[in-house]
Amino acid sequence: MVRTFVLFLLLCLVGVFDVESHAVSVMVGHSVTLDSNSSEIQLENLIEWRFDEIRIAIVIKGNPTYEDERFGDRLKLDRNGSLTITDARITDTGVYKLSIVGKVQTMDSNKRFSVTVYDPLSIPVITSNISQCSSSPKCVLLCSVRNVTRVTVSWYKGNSSLSSISVSDLGISLSLPLEVEYQDNNTYSCVVSNPLSNQTKHVCITDLCRLHSVFSSDEVHNCGGTETVIRLAVTALVGLAAVAAFIVLVYDIKSRRSEQERYESHNDGADILKQQ
Repeated sequence: MVRTFVLFLLLCLVGVFDVESHAVSVMVGHSVTLDSNSSEIQLENLIEWRFDEIRIAIVIKGNPTYEDERFGDRLKLDRNGSLTITDARITDTGVYKLSIVGKVQTMDSNKRFSVTVYDPLSIPVITSNISQCSSSPKCVLLCSVRNVTRVTVSWYKGNSSLSSISVSDLGISLSLPLEVEYQDNNTYSCVVSNPLSNQTKHVCITDLCRLHSVFSSDEVHNCGGTETVIRLAVTALVGLAAVAAFIVLVYDIKSRRSEQERYESHNDGADILKQQ
């Protein structure tokens, strides 16, 4: 008798805690149905849906009641206990739990749905910058996306993945750099993706990494070129300073010579007056 009671208790506990879990994804603005997979529910059954532990819908004797104002009129229960969410929003992301209880208060069904709502993806933006102090011409590509949630940004060389970064925060901006050779002829692309969709931007290295001409057709692309420009500028400044100093010196010599001549002329005049 005791063994029978213990076995019955264990079966009840297994029935209560054996939760069937499902992962569901949906795009913003679309509808998603959380399927109970149950046969037609009897009027005597009690159906309850919870979202993040807060009850949002309940069916008693076949009459549904929706209890969470966050969803407005976007919830709909069918007679099998399946819940449909229309016009999905990012804030609908979370855990939904279904409980169906029979007349004798035994758990007939206990399901758990982990729902993730994704924003539509925009095409990534790619910019370039010339890396400084490199021994050979390098170009740094930067792939950026703004205001994204739960996405992965990846760089590809042909069909081979080079690097990637993921984010799960709401409304964050994300950038992923990639250093390439200036004259690299391989095909590169940046891909922003989530489990439902992706957007790809291809890169033309010669277009993005074209350097600006500095002197005629010569291109300054590293620290050596920069140092050359600096040396030329310093040399020019020193030359100008030397010319200015020479002009000042000549002017000073001429001024002193004029003063000396005037002084000597004045003294000669004074000597003549004394002699007279």
